[in-house]
Amino acid sequence: MSKPSRIVVVIAAALPLLLSACAVEVQNLQPAQELARKSKPPGSVYTGWRVFQDKCARCHGPAASGTAGAPDLLPRVQQMGSRRFVGLVLQRYDWNLPAAQAGSEGAARDALIEAVLQRQAGALSMPAWQGNPEVSAHIVDLYAYLSARAQGTQGPERPAP
Repeated sequence: MSKPSRIVVVIAAALPLLLSACAVEVQNLQPAQELARKSKPPGSVYTGWRVFQDKCARCHGPAASGTAGAPDLLPRVQQMGSRRFVGLVLQRYDWNLPAAQAGSEGAARDALIEAVLQRQAGALSMPAWQGNPEVSAHIVDLYAYLSARAQGTQGPERPAP
């Protein structure tokens, strides 16, 4: 057999192996893509429900749908991401302040914060929770619970652990 024909035989023998390796790679991507699509945001809905019942339900109601003293959280949470939720719960006193005012930078924001701290502006309708270890340790769980309620994937009843 001549040298060029040996090369053709080697390539012909190696080609199916190379193609099968590519096919395996493509086949293995599909389950990973499905898992990524189905993955939930971090946090435990059940743990979030427990913290909510202990720390938040007194004002916002046991289903987070509001009371005479505190707003319905579901439409609010539905419109925000986890980062904004964490910032609001841990640092903002009054959810009724316009987001632009509460999130502004510089002297205007500093003056607003000082007025709130001195109880000169706005009702302190919601405490800042950064000093409470139960809330700050489970803020992602609170978001998971309220987000599930807002999206309709969790009803007002107790979630499964």
